[in-house]
Amino acid sequence: MDYLYDGSFDGLLTSIYYSYYEQRAQGIYPEASYQFNMFTPSTVIQSDPVLAARVYDAIDRKISVYSLMQIYYVYLSNNTAKENLILKYLQLGFQLGPKIDSIHSHPEVLPIRQTAKKVSFEAERFLGLLRFTDTRSYLYSALEPDHNILILLADHFADRLAGERFIIHDKKRSLAIICNKKDWYLSDFSEEAAIPDSETEQLYQELWAKYFTRISIENRKNKKLQSHFIPQRYRHNLVEFRKSELL
Repeated sequence: MDYLYDGSFDGLLTSIYYSYYEQRAQGIYPEASYQFNMFTPSTVIQSDPVLAARVYDAIDRKISVYSLMQIYYVYLSNNTAKENLILKYLQLGFQLGPKIDSIHSHPEVLPIRQTAKKVSFEAERFLGLLRFTDTRSYLYSALEPDHNILILLADHFADRLAGERFIIHDKKRSLAIICNKKDWYLSDFSEEAAIPDSETEQLYQELWAKYFTRISIENRKNKKLQSHFIPQRYRHNLVEFRKSELL
């Protein structure tokens, strides 16, 4: 039996619950992208926060908080097989308990570790790569990450920009973290028009781009190393590359 869910973390955990207490899941897939076939029966699982909380608590108590964090990071990834990686990992985890945290090379564990590491690394990278512009009314930042990492950035910037209104916009997924000085929330967000920069912001962008270009030492340039730290796919959202010849 394939379980189809709504794409939410609660929906995924609800599917895990039914796999244990109803019929064992052969696979778990997002309903929106599922390819039906005549050989495998499927059913749509309605997201249930109460059942999801039971699974969440069970992972925390019977396996570990570390494993809980790992599967959440994998859920945020762009890995198209992530639901089934998590399903197999939890099937093993509920058998082994906390011991699973020390088994890194197991075929059901290694993909979880590798995928979670990619998500964590990208989130850490964007803590330093995000660039905010001043629109007079709020601060705005755009990014197009490989993984769905907005939720991992929110607390950091809410603390760092305490007292500010800001929007962090994931243009690839049409999502945004919106903060009104104190509280933040995750929302659908479509960019209907260009975000206007204030005159002061335009001046500072020009100054920053000039500084970034002229501070470098010509005979010490290492474009290969620079591309390692700032990949090309991120650069069009960074003002120092967008306004210089280094893009």
